[in-house]
Amino acid sequence: MPQELTLDIRPFGPDPAALQQLGPSLLEHRSLRGALERTRHQLLSVEPLESDRKVARPQASDRFRATIYDYTNSRTLLADGSLRDPDALEVTESGLQPIPSPEEFASAVAVLEDHPKLGPSLRSGRIKPYEPMPPLILDDEAGGGLQRVLAVGLLPVEGMRGHEIVGVNMTERSVLRFDGGAPATAQAHNPICGQPYAGQSTAAKGTAGSVWVTVSQGGTVLWRFQAVRPTASSGTNGSGIELRYVDYRGKRLLYRAHVPILNVQYQGNACGPYLDWQWQEGMLDAQGADVAPGFRLCSAPAKTILDTGQDAGNFLGTAIYVAGQEVVLVCEMQAGWYRYVSEWRLHANGTIRPRFGFGATSSSCVCTIHFHHAYWRLDFDLRTPGRNLVREFNDPPLVGGNWHTKRFETQRPRNPARKRKWRVQNAATGEAYDIVPGPGDGVATASPDWPFPQGDVWLTRYRGSEIDTGVTAVGPPYEANIGNFVNGESIEDTDVVVWYGAHAAHDVGHEEPGHFGHIVGPELRKVKW
Repeated sequence: MPQELTLDIRPFGPDPAALQQLGPSLLEHRSLRGALERTRHQLLSVEPLESDRKVARPQASDRFRATIYDYTNSRTLLADGSLRDPDALEVTESGLQPIPSPEEFASAVAVLEDHPKLGPSLRSGRIKPYEPMPPLILDDEAGGGLQRVLAVGLLPVEGMRGHEIVGVNMTERSVLRFDGGAPATAQAHNPICGQPYAGQSTAAKGTAGSVWVTVSQGGTVLWRFQAVRPTASSGTNGSGIELRYVDYRGKRLLYRAHVPILNVQYQGNACGPYLDWQWQEGMLDAQGADVAPGFRLCSAPAKTILDTGQDAGNFLGTAIYVAGQEVVLVCEMQAGWYRYVSEWRLHANGTIRPRFGFGATSSSCVCTIHFHHAYWRLDFDLRTPGRNLVREFNDPPLVGGNWHTKRFETQRPRNPARKRKWRVQNAATGEAYDIVPGPGDGVATASPDWPFPQGDVWLTRYRGSEIDTGVTAVGPPYEANIGNFVNGESIEDTDVVVWYGAHAAHDVGHEEPGHFGHIVGPELRKVKW
């Protein structure tokens, strides 16, 4: 009988409370006070900034970025600074529209409560506001201009009549209603599908939170890694639970592993398409003790909407627990009416099972079959950032033997008929891990008939700037566009990154009893260590 796994979890990085307290004082900083004088504006987030330089061991960064939206001048202000020296603030202006924060959404709902026709139903509780897709209504739908218009869903508490998605112009504090009851890329009608919407609190972008996790068995350290909660994860739109500096039995395996690109397309383009975000944490059911801000060590497996069918919980953050010989990290996230589950399962034998789940709450679009696409970015550093290579297995073989070394950046389709898998290997020492596709991960190689998913696997050379495509989730474009990173560079005996896409059809109307969504993901299996 194998011995039990034990966990040691220690906080790392900036204190979330310090960043939260910093926000209001920043607005009084001389560099911002002049720019925001006589304007209506809102602080959307204060988030920690990390260095894009790859290092063997991290140092807690004291850098931060505050994002403020100026409604009067229709612009985004970015204020970068240091916790050690908050007086030295660098302010830049951007035309990009950030995803609304929970506080900004609440401000939009407050505007609706004053509306002569919609306000009484909201105030009486006959309709419930919810965050729909898309989160922002773009210029052409909002009547031109660059003003910021938030989308607000209005869900009837009883029955199905009265469902509507409206736009709230945050500059004019006015309400925009649409023919058909919703913007062009959404729907609000009868029927309504998905799990009942609970309306619980969510976490804001930039909320700090990371821990060092050490997993031991019988006095032997098996795993050691840094885990970052989704709110503090990297990338333009976040990337779910992020693992960094992953060591197995004292040797480096992964520098970073996360899901920085996530999108969805509907059958017949009934809604969307959408590029989603992976930072907005929602509630899950987790019994245990809080060991760090945003992390709870559980005495039993944590449960998400995919387990319970309930859009409610008692904990906002990442749950960690032991299940047999696996350590599990899981968090529930939301983007509009979607509910996403980010999960990592690390086994004592060295296997890692990345998992991503898809669910939905009460809305109309999700009644139509739609296709979710999650793209893992796996930055392998077997023993060292350099001296790595990637080999591909095919059975029956393509030419010659079953294994072939991929010498240059390339895009590869999944091919179950050939039992295709990929091996990342240290060219000098031979340590190796296989990437084995999951049985439900689908095959969605780009074709003229279905160009949206664009591909399954990309093998690229490491570039610190290639975390994602830099497109804010409001889009467009909505496609993953990972192929832009493939430009013929050598990936032999160097630092390699594997992008792995999984594709799932979500048919809410035909889910099996007791199943409330879909889960995808590969396995990372130890070959030689």
